[in-house]
Amino acid sequence: MANLVTIVCLLIVATFPCCLSINIKPRSSWGAVAARSPVRINGAVDFVIIHHSDNPNGCSSEAACQRLIKNIQSDHKGRRNFSDIGYNFIIAGDGNVYEGRGWGYQGSHAPRYNNKSIGIVFLGNFESSKPSDEMLQNAKDLIAQAVSSGYLKENYTLLGHRQTKATSCPGTALYNEIKTWPHWKEI
Repeated sequence: MANLVTIVCLLIVATFPCCLSINIKPRSSWGAVAARSPVRINGAVDFVIIHHSDNPNGCSSEAACQRLIKNIQSDHKGRRNFSDIGYNFIIAGDGNVYEGRGWGYQGSHAPRYNNKSIGIVFLGNFESSKPSDEMLQNAKDLIAQAVSSGYLKENYTLLGHRQTKATSCPGTALYNEIKTWPHWKEI
């Protein structure tokens, strides 16, 4: 009987991988400083905006990724005068997904889209090479969780940051990759 249950569970996972929750490391895991005046977004949003951090070497260890995220938050809150790290979530080279602002909070990552989007940043520079398969799958799983949890509309639109303002972000290789994903649209 136990073998039958195991087989059924494996079939369900293989058939419906989007229904599994992705493990998101909380803000406390990377030592986030509290946000200044966070703005809530009620209901599901219409857009996912993909970014890269443009750090030449990205990161591959948990400690290095956490340090990089902390530096991004310091830059965003300091030099850029944002209320917090600009992104809702961070896809890191250590295999983890980190909470930035998190679900239901307005980001500071794409002018004219901040109040109606989820901002996802990939740590690294993806101009000439795309992120690892693990990073790409983590982003896809995060988007699926956003839809299944009601934070993102089922008919959402996926965009690269360069579609929202004059920038090379998220890098040409990553941009070409996301153009092959469902929900990407030319605007």
